[in-house]
Formats: sequence, structure tokens, C-alpha cells
Amino acid sequence: MRDFWLSCGHHLVDRDAGGGLLATDELLKVYLARPELMPPPEACVVERTLHAALLAEPRRSVGADEIASIADADARENWQMMIAFRDHLLRHPTLEAAYLALVRGGAGATPPLFITQLIHLILRNVLEGCEDPFVLRAAELFFRPQRMTLHEGALLAADEEIVGDRYDPHASPLVAMMGIPAMGEIDVLVDENAEGYWERSDQFDFALDLSGGRRGPAALAEVIARFVRHMLAVDVEVEPIVEAHDVQLTWYVGLDADATKIGDALWNGEELDEATSSRIVALFRLTFRDPDVVLDRVKGEPVYLILAMTPDHILQMKPQNLVIGLPIRHLETVS
Repeated sequence: MRDFWLSCGHHLVDRDAGGGLLATDELLKVYLARPELMPPPEACVVERTLHAALLAEPRRSVGADEIASIADADARENWQMMIAFRDHLLRHPTLEAAYLALVRGGAGATPPLFITQLIHLILRNVLEGCEDPFVLRAAELFFRPQRMTLHEGALLAADEEIVGDRYDPHASPLVAMMGIPAMGEIDVLVDENAEGYWERSDQFDFALDLSGGRRGPAALAEVIARFVRHMLAVDVEVEPIVEAHDVQLTWYVGLDADATKIGDALWNGEELDEATSSRIVALFRLTFRDPDVVLDRVKGEPVYLILAMTPDHILQMKPQNLVIGLPIRHLETVS
């Protein structure tokens, strides 16, 4: 079995009997190594002492008065957010349970970066043993924004962080075609180069073809089904839809903010203009294998999942919508 996504830190966690991830001291120390928490040379003695104490004992109780004694205001804020997040992780039996509590109860002041890192780690657990690079590349959409482009009839997703910052005049033809800055080579993932994904999985430098009827949407559908099964203990089937004629939105979930707006418009009977319609990246049909888990008012009906990009061609998934948006009976009892 080959490894991937070493950068998520999955080698630093344990698993419980049910396969959930357990926070370890080693994982907590990773947060202490973040530059926002590493005391600079001019840091006060309180901050330096606190950092050293937590490196020795990552679960050590930290009182509000201790943080309030830190001299630098920015450092105090960073420590408040970090300790609140650490305490949240430790209050829950698994990292998955901690994530569910965050998205169901509101993330509050939790930095989005922390939530994204949590999703990255959870998906690494969800996809343990996966041998399909297309599925793994599709899963990157859950935690890394993508820049979309249409080229020769293909709808391509490239990692926004990789292609969005630096310009290379000798970039690959794909990068030049996209007309955006680039960092290194960008290859479209195909059968001929898929084997190379394993050694490059932490570089996030493969583009994915999300055109209807091709490998990308089918791979993303598999990731969605696995994620729902792992997080909600509900078996679902997810299939991409190439033609969306006569779709009745009895229930829908937008997989990103723009898709939610599009779904709301369709729900209200509005006609989509051509520009808005062109921003729909993919449409999926989700069905439940056990109809008894579904709310009565939608029992027997499929749930449609909409994926869209912004007007400036950025795709940023919100996987929490799959957790809180499906019509599952037991979710109604969650406070």
C-alpha cells in the first residue's frame, strides 16, 4: 500500500477501534511549531515560558489569565485561537467528532486554516488504502481552492496556490494557455502519467479534467460517497450527471457558496442566464441505500449536489455542506 499526503501529518495520529482519528501529543506539537506561535527573539518571558511548557506537555491546562499576561497583542490573539482549538479537539473522542461539532455548531473564531487542515487529515483517513490517483486528486478539491479554465472543450481544475502566485515565462503550455502565473510544471492527470501522482501528491501540481463524462467527476463522486459514509455512517451512492434535463430539486446541496446561490435560484423557479449556467462545474445525483434514514418529505427522491465556480473562475468547496445539508433523520436532533 502506497503512502500519500505526508504533509497532512497522518503519521502523527492514532486511530480508535472504529477507525476515527485520535489527537496525539505529537500532532498537538505541530501546531506549536507554526510561525504564529513560535516566540520571536523579542517575545516576553510569559510567552516563551508558555511555549516551552506546552512543548513539554501539549495537553497542559492554560488559563485565560496566563494568555492575558502575554505582552504582545497579536501573540495573545494567536494563543487564544490556538488554545481554544486545541481544547476543542481534546473535548471530543476523535478528530472527526471535533470537526462535526465545529461545522454543526458554528466554527466561531476558529481560523479557517485549522479547519482546512483538519479536513485534509480526515480525508487522508477516509482514503486510506485508495490506489486510484484520480480519486486522490479529486479529493484535493475538498481542502484546496482550484482555478478553472476551459481548453479545447475540457474543463480543467488547477491548484490555485500553485498557479496563482508566480509567473514563469517558460511555463508549460497548459499554464501559458490558462493565462495565469505559475510555479513549476502543471500536468493534466491522465492514465499515462497517473503513476507519478504518488511521488508528487504533496506538491498538488496536477490539473484535473472535470469535463462531463470523464474521470474527474466520477472520481469526485466516489470521494463524496466515502466522505459521507465515514462522517455520517450513512451509505450513499453518488453519480455525476452529464445532462441535467428535467431535474426536480426536491432537495439539493450546494458544494460551495456559489453553487448554493445557484441552487436557491433554481429552487425559486428562476431561470439561469448563460453566464451563471456556465459557472456550474458539475452536478451529482445522491441516493441513499437505506431509505429509512431519509426525512419523510424527500423519501424516494434523489438529492442533487451542485458544484460551481465563482465569476473569476475559482472553485472552493465547502465539505461541511455535505455534513449539515443532507436530509438525514438523525441530523435533525443535532443541536
